[in-house]
Amino acid sequence: MKRDSKRVLLFLLLLILSGCATNDAPDTLIEGGYDEQEMDAAIARARSEVDSFIAEMSKGTATDFSVKVAIDDKDYTEHFWLKNIAYRNGKFEGVIDNDPGMVSNVKRGQKWSVKKSEISDWLFMRDGKMYGNYTLRPLLKTMSEAEAAKLRSMLAAP
Repeated sequence: MKRDSKRVLLFLLLLILSGCATNDAPDTLIEGGYDEQEMDAAIARARSEVDSFIAEMSKGTATDFSVKVAIDDKDYTEHFWLKNIAYRNGKFEGVIDNDPGMVSNVKRGQKWSVKKSEISDWLFMRDGKMYGNYTLRPLLKTMSEAEAAKLRSMLAAP
């Protein structure tokens, strides 16, 4: 992976997470301010396009492939990005890349797998642009205008 690509992805993730922090809660928790119907549509879109994402993984022309998964624990559901992913036998396998804030049955760095039909989002980077990450788009209105503008400039056209 190119060093610049790593820096761009790390910057994006830190930027996203830093704008969403509340008190002692992990940076990944966003408690409102977005349209839930837009979020549901974003998840549906990511699922409907997951086969094109899998095809991109096999091409080798992009970097930083990740999928987002919903993890349930008792009465809570929390979404996590999996990094270092592989796709085998209809499932993505990877490593959890967020600290939990509501669930207690996972931790950062833990291996996890999810059926392709159960992902809530996906993303990859190419030429400094972020593809996918449809669930970010409804969250842009929860961020400062400067943060949202920076992220919008990095998103590839949907």
